[in-house]
Amino acid sequence: MTVMPTTPRLALPLLGVAQAQKEVTHNEALTLLDALVHAAVEAGPIAAPPADPEEGQCWIVGAAPTGAWAGRENAIAIRTGGGWRFAPPREGMRATRLTDGAQLRFDSAAWAVPATIMVPFGGSTIDAEARSAISTLILHLAAQGLLISGSISVL
Repeated sequence: MTVMPTTPRLALPLLGVAQAQKEVTHNEALTLLDALVHAAVEAGPIAAPPADPEEGQCWIVGAAPTGAWAGRENAIAIRTGGGWRFAPPREGMRATRLTDGAQLRFDSAAWAVPATIMVPFGGSTIDAEARSAISTLILHLAAQGLLISGSISVL
């Protein structure tokens, strides 16, 4: 079996010299680029493929995947052409999770979810101005997808 040449970073298929049906390789590369440039995933990491995916939707495959995703841990699953394409993640790769706007980052072993940051409370001296500034900063971080917006609690 001949191994197709690929790009070093995203493993996009390259055209081979005197290759027949070059459009197949070219279209595969464009499909992967379409999903990975400014990556946005519906949800994830999840282990089971969704029941009714739409063309072009993407998910992050979780640990111990099942069904059509078996053996594809941490990959970005792309629904195309009535089937699945999988893009292996690279260290530092980022994807926006559409369910909550979180910016996930692949850390070479797993997808990292942003930490929960609590609004300041307690203490014997209350500085309302400082708390207001910190609360505003947290809200702006959430708006940029750097925090999970549902995880912020104001006390």
